[in-house]
Amino acid sequence: MLGSSREALATCREFLDTQRDAADFSSIAGQLYSVAELLDSEQVLRAALADSGQLTAVRESLAKDVFSSRVSPLALQVVLLTAVQRWSDDMDLVLGIEQLAEQAVLTMAQNDGSLDATEEELFMFGRAVDGSADLQMALTNPANSAEVKGNIVRDLLGTKGTAATVALLEYSISHLHGRRIDTVVDHLGEMAASQRERVVAEVRVAVELTSEQHDRLARALSALKGRTVRLNVAIDPSVLGGVHVSIGEEVIDGTVASRLEQARRAVLG
Repeated sequence: MLGSSREALATCREFLDTQRDAADFSSIAGQLYSVAELLDSEQVLRAALADSGQLTAVRESLAKDVFSSRVSPLALQVVLLTAVQRWSDDMDLVLGIEQLAEQAVLTMAQNDGSLDATEEELFMFGRAVDGSADLQMALTNPANSAEVKGNIVRDLLGTKGTAATVALLEYSISHLHGRRIDTVVDHLGEMAASQRERVVAEVRVAVELTSEQHDRLARALSALKGRTVRLNVAIDPSVLGGVHVSIGEEVIDGTVASRLEQARRAVLG
């Protein structure tokens, strides 16, 4: 992807990351894959949605007309956001939506504790394909339908593959877009590794953080942990002021309530 498409994808990925706790997040990956598949097959629609010469309101309205009855409200929000971005090429729009679907799959894997297994399975799948010319031929043969290729993937993974591994490979191997299989599998491995490096911090504050405070805290925690930290912020009046941060088993308690409790104990002691 060129510069404008990379920026568009980054904007959409950032939005999707903020929605990971939404009630309907678990269904979003399949819906985004379906949207990407439709746009891949409908060149006129794809070109219209990716045409930066059109007003953003026009592209957004078109996307809403086509997809509002097909996907959930959250998936529609993501699709509408992609429609108003500036893409260098109309196929970048398809690839971008596919990567958002991959992000959703990997987020769910991180949430259910299967991300490490998924990353390992992607690596092993790549090794298996590299070592079998027959398998490479079957998975790249244009005469084989997406369904046939998906069945090959499932048969190769067997019953031991995580749901995330199956979802990622079943779609990606069936939609190579002219790419080599090893390139696609390497990309998925990089996506999984990137997701694994993300850290979630549970933050409790008395009042809602401003955007500047939110970003400053995220940057400070990311620098502290050496990894990207995403904030889950909860409003808790009992903290009175300041901030309470939990990252795994590590707790940073800078709340007014905590300081008052420390002062109380000091006086009593």
